[in-house]
Amino acid sequence: MEFNRNQYFMVGLVILFLGIQFRLVDSYLLSKPVTKFLAEKTGKASPQTLNAVSKFEESPLSFLSFSKQPGVSLLQKVIRPPTWLGWALISVGAVLILHSLAMRAPGTG
Repeated sequence: MEFNRNQYFMVGLVILFLGIQFRLVDSYLLSKPVTKFLAEKTGKASPQTLNAVSKFEESPLSFLSFSKQPGVSLLQKVIRPPTWLGWALISVGAVLILHSLAMRAPGTG
């Protein structure tokens, strides 16, 4: 399957906006279930971490509580993307957008 002009333009816009977001946001704090998932998949999960997350998830309104619950001491994973990643995505997105504008419009022979 071959990409046409509109598809190049759309992919370029998505990558460009993703790069802008990486430049504007310093770090991303992952939720407790995602932290647990990553710890399990990478093999860095301790039994204390898994127990703390399962205790936290049992509360039906746990997403509404902003205070620390007693007995739950799970550190959430913080992701800090490197500064060059945002610039690289912005550059690739801009090149794809400019390439799409240089192509022929679909439907014109």
